[in-house]
Amino acid sequence: VAKMADKNLNNVVLPTQLKLYIDGEWVDSVSGQKFPVISPVDEKVICHVPEGSLEDVDKAVAAARRALTGPWAKMGPKGRRNLLLKLADAIERDIKPLGVLESYNNGGPVSFQQPVIGCLPDDIRYYAGWADKVDGKVPNISEEFHAYSRKEPIGVCGLILPWNVPLWSLITKLGPCLAMGNTAVIKPAEQTPLTAFKVAELIHQVGFPKGVVNIVTGHGATGAAMTKHMDIDKISFTGSTEVGRLVMKAAADSNLKKVQLELGGKSPLVVFGDADVDEAVEIASNAIFTNNGELCTVGSRTFVHSSIYSAFVEKTRKRAQALVVGSPLEKNNGPLVDKDQYDRVLSLIETGKKEGAKLECGGIKHSGGPGFFVQPTVFSNVTDNMTIAREEIFGPVQSILKFDTVEEVVRRCNATQYGLAAGVITKDINNVFAISNNVKAGTVWVNTYLPVFPQCEFGGYKQSGFGREGGAEGVLEWTQT
Repeated sequence: VAKMADKNLNNVVLPTQLKLYIDGEWVDSVSGQKFPVISPVDEKVICHVPEGSLEDVDKAVAAARRALTGPWAKMGPKGRRNLLLKLADAIERDIKPLGVLESYNNGGPVSFQQPVIGCLPDDIRYYAGWADKVDGKVPNISEEFHAYSRKEPIGVCGLILPWNVPLWSLITKLGPCLAMGNTAVIKPAEQTPLTAFKVAELIHQVGFPKGVVNIVTGHGATGAAMTKHMDIDKISFTGSTEVGRLVMKAAADSNLKKVQLELGGKSPLVVFGDADVDEAVEIASNAIFTNNGELCTVGSRTFVHSSIYSAFVEKTRKRAQALVVGSPLEKNNGPLVDKDQYDRVLSLIETGKKEGAKLECGGIKHSGGPGFFVQPTVFSNVTDNMTIAREEIFGPVQSILKFDTVEEVVRRCNATQYGLAAGVITKDINNVFAISNNVKAGTVWVNTYLPVFPQCEFGGYKQSGFGREGGAEGVLEWTQT
């Protein structure tokens, strides 16, 4: 493990306010209780933050409800646009410290987190541009009647964030939410609340009216209080499929609030025999090992044509062995987010061994120091019925499967409960269309993997969720007609 230099810790700048942000003020939780935020890099406590309860959620929701009829409503689309543009400028000034803070908090390499955060100002500007461009309709029905429709805000929206790309998820939800005139109550993942606190500071600085954006930290009970709340009109949740089911049930059992879910994946990446092997290995390795494999879209099932399978496996093993695991504040693969995830990934690796997959490299934890580090792991001779080919691992574990025909690989790609993403590497346009048109996934990448743009709709099929983030469809998700 590459040792973390002390100089890198000097670049970690904590938010000045580590309190709940409700109605334009920083406040302690009603109970006064706090919980520790632990860095997966060194297992040290970074800080303590408030444990929000139902009472705190009630206060935040009430503030958001009042804001819907206050200055926020009166400023109109132009005012919303201009505030979002100011927020984009403020984030742009803080890209470097935000990237370092995110990396230290969740273990994702700063070489990944910083470019992701670097895109966010332009993402916000994209959503800001929509503020005055969503119109109703005047249908031509008859001479006797006049009818028109309006696109209106949904109201108070609850945003429940994941821990793998927390700031990206926050902006992807908050940008269109605010552009369409809604107000927000945000619940960051308990592991990674720090960049959300920083955004609250920036929102306060640029002058958003009180109550428009509220942030309540806490564990699962805090999120559950939001999903059950009778005065929240929409929940946008990014996380596991298991918790997504609970969100839907809570929405149904309460006020039938609108639900938008971006959930898990077990995404296939198909490498055809005509692909350049070196290029394919690079794409496939990045598809699984980026951000330590902790992305819902990672290409964790690598289907490789039998004609190049052996060469691909050999080159992939060498590529994975060359990756350096260590401080994410340097150019390394970092630790997993917490002890629970660390134990889960190691357990699934052991299951892969027991079920007969061939371990090419990795498969063990790093020793010699603190931190939740796991070596990049590659399995070959994986079959569809193995646990590592079916369950979302959410870690640096690549499963390489062999195929022979297009029809076969399409069928096997679709033999999963998930449908978030997929990819294909080939020089043949017929292969491109065979995969992109027939694999049931919300996004299909061709000769690349992982890029996401705010202009493009993003979301899942099947048990990977529903609703879209990004693009025109993603903006309209935050309106009602």
